[in-house]
Amino acid sequence: MPTEVVAIAASFMRGGTSKGLFFLSSDLPAEPAARDALLLRAIGSPDPYARHIDGLGGATSSTSKVVLVQRSARPGCDVDYLFGQVAIDQPLVDWSGSCGNLAAAVGPFALHAGLVDGAPADGLATVRIWQANLGQRIVAHVPMQGGQVRELGDFALDGVPFPAAEIRLDFLDPAGGGGLPLLPTGRVQDVLPVPGLGPVPATLVNSGNATVIVPAASLGLAGTELSAQLNTDAALLARCEAVRAQGAVAMGLAATPAQATRERPATPKLALVGAPADYVASDGRAVASGQMDVLVRMVSMGQFHHALPGTGAIALASAAALPGTLLAPGSGAGGAGLRMGHPSGCIETEAEAAQDAGGAWRIRRVSVSRSARRLMTGQVWVPR
Repeated sequence: MPTEVVAIAASFMRGGTSKGLFFLSSDLPAEPAARDALLLRAIGSPDPYARHIDGLGGATSSTSKVVLVQRSARPGCDVDYLFGQVAIDQPLVDWSGSCGNLAAAVGPFALHAGLVDGAPADGLATVRIWQANLGQRIVAHVPMQGGQVRELGDFALDGVPFPAAEIRLDFLDPAGGGGLPLLPTGRVQDVLPVPGLGPVPATLVNSGNATVIVPAASLGLAGTELSAQLNTDAALLARCEAVRAQGAVAMGLAATPAQATRERPATPKLALVGAPADYVASDGRAVASGQMDVLVRMVSMGQFHHALPGTGAIALASAAALPGTLLAPGSGAGGAGLRMGHPSGCIETEAEAAQDAGGAWRIRRVSVSRSARRLMTGQVWVPR
């Protein structure tokens, strides 16, 4: 039973198509269990009603997130970025992965907090970010005006209702996080033995976040369906989790599918891909097949994502840059750019891949444009 209510400085920020609570690491308990307990209560988890009524979470995978930022002691980096995916109905903060969308808000948060030295008054501030969960580098190019972060602009991002200033993100060497190689099994294609489904073809890639890529058709989908429709099908969600969990075992992330479901709900992600096709986005706009190279419907934390996780875009762009991976016909495998059609519209990425002297592939960089904005800065009151 809590005995007091404490006030913790925090910012509520949108980054890309996600929202989350941002903290300075120094404002939170150093002991992991105490830190996680505070973060869970701030978000409002666990909530058996799955509404986050008594916290600041939004009861979806894209709005139940926390970010911890601190000045970096690592050479060549300005700040460290630690991401936590907060389970909605379980007392769990999953620190196994990253959030590419909220990465867009790390630079602005760090600039607002005075953690970046030498930022220009106008133009683009370069914020060098150490992604602490995966041990990777991100460079954010943040627009400045009059010594302040410029948030207003005309950059439109599908899945976000209002335009804002563009923030370009370069994910450097995004593969290999968590000690796994780019292709954890050493193959560009695998077959997963999934109970109830049989053999499911897959590409297992570890870039951005570990991701299991399978044909949408293997789960009986066209790839044009919207997340609101898909998330009402409990049997489909169970099949998706069976595929994801089996992929986690194949990648060496869990000993059993049950362990993957219980202990790693955030990663690996699951991407269902299909050939380009016309569809109607969740806001009613028509999306033409010519606007994309591949259709994507992505599962995050047991639900279909309303758009596309940023790390999912990185994983798919990385896979498309490798010959022989399992992507829909016309996906542009081997090319530098990839246009992906998701439930809210489209996203385009750029990837730079190269082979070393031994023939092994390396993803040097994946770039994507996002936007970010401060929604609230103040204190979050947390019972403890």
